[in-house]
Amino acid sequence: MKDFLLEILRDPVTGNALIYDKEKKVLNTGRGESLYKIKDDVPLILIDEPIPASSPLHQNVNTSFNYAHHYQKDSEVYDYFKNNEISATKTEIERLHKTIIKSIPDNADLIIDVGCGNGWLAGYFIKKNLKVISMDISSINPVKALRKYPGENHAALVADVFHFPVKNNSIDCIVASEIMEHVHDPKLFVQILVEKLKPGGKLIITTPYNEKIEYYLCVHCNLPTPKNAHLHSFNKDNIKDVIGNNRVKWKTKATANRFLIRTRLNVLFRFLPAGLWNIFDALMNKIINSPTRFIIEIVKE
Repeated sequence: MKDFLLEILRDPVTGNALIYDKEKKVLNTGRGESLYKIKDDVPLILIDEPIPASSPLHQNVNTSFNYAHHYQKDSEVYDYFKNNEISATKTEIERLHKTIIKSIPDNADLIIDVGCGNGWLAGYFIKKNLKVISMDISSINPVKALRKYPGENHAALVADVFHFPVKNNSIDCIVASEIMEHVHDPKLFVQILVEKLKPGGKLIITTPYNEKIEYYLCVHCNLPTPKNAHLHSFNKDNIKDVIGNNRVKWKTKATANRFLIRTRLNVLFRFLPAGLWNIFDALMNKIINSPTRFIIEIVKE
């Protein structure tokens, strides 16, 4: 296991530093309080306890949601390492990735990719000699990401943001792309991530913009189920409440015009330089105000 990961790991139950037992391939606090397994060089630090759902959907239908179990199953059903997108969606994802890359601070040394999916962020930045921790609540994705992008400056971690096993004030940059709309408590989600940043560190969040969430009737429980498991929708007005009273500076940007995506003009002009495309996209959002993507940049004071 990489030393730079072990240095910042903390037991989410006790807050104590974790000790690596190389022979048994486990992590413990040295006092016998907690014990965590390591799979293929990836620590599995999950607390198996129900999280009370606070999303409007669950409150309305009086149900609970164990999101940890849900996203374990999600990674078994949906292979994040396969190219499943149509060309228009793929182009938009590529542009989103470029936007995230551009937002990473120049002085960042250590990045955590929360909800790492297929590990694309590590694939890009370990070539730039930055340290990257690919983290996911799924026990499958971080292991696959580490195998796909091996390197001394790439580590992986199976963990949950709401029991984040990382020392406070220890991370230069955190990326949480397309994650916040899924969690039960977005405000607490942001608060915890900010706590992990060093002073001056940056949190980069991307999420659908002002999404109209569609619901289906589940054939198993006969209750409303949101498309893509999106529990929340964010815009320039309600994001203020999510960021809350954290001591931060922040800015937002709504991008990815819906008309350009639906007409596949984003594919036709995919070879445009990023700067020109951003100008074109911004102009289209002034003419047809319909952005689909929301980018939030938060800097800890």
